[in-house]
Amino acid sequence: MKVTIVSPEKTLFKGEVDGIKLPGAKGRFEVLKDHAPLISTLTQGTVECLGNTPYKVTISGGFVEVARNAVSVCVEM
Repeated sequence: MKVTIVSPEKTLFKGEVDGIKLPGAKGRFEVLKDHAPLISTLTQGTVECLGNTPYKVTISGGFVEVARNAVSVCVEM
């Protein structure tokens, strides 16, 4: 699945992952391939990409959109 993580300043990560763990407003959750579409706010915590090129970033907030095996994450640092 394709993941793009951006901040107001720059693109932090763009690539293929097996899954992504996110700090949602109602608790941590994980998105895997073929996940149902969703939009959610994010709270302070860690965004973690899983797969061949793992990536971790600590955020103060943001939001995520999941649609058709593409995950777009907008974060504040």
